[in-house]
Amino acid sequence: MQDKTMVNDTLAGINGELVRFGEMIPQTENKELKQTLKQFRNACEQSQEELYQLARERSYYVPAAKADAEEVKHVRSLFCGCGMK
Repeated sequence: MQDKTMVNDTLAGINGELVRFGEMIPQTENKELKQTLKQFRNACEQSQEELYQLARERSYYVPAAKADAEEVKHVRSLFCGCGMK
């Protein structure tokens, strides 16, 4: 298996775990469990960031071009419905 495939598969798995932690954390009432889940989530986020940087360095991942100010304003207006200025 190629490095690029392994990195991309691992990133996809970590991203899935982050989604699941995001669903579980607000649903538990047990404070200790909630704290433990947050620690796991933070560790996943750190791993995701490290793999992302590796992917960028090796050109396995090339991010999209940055949005200009008008595009950002438009997207904000879609989410808040207030037409931010």
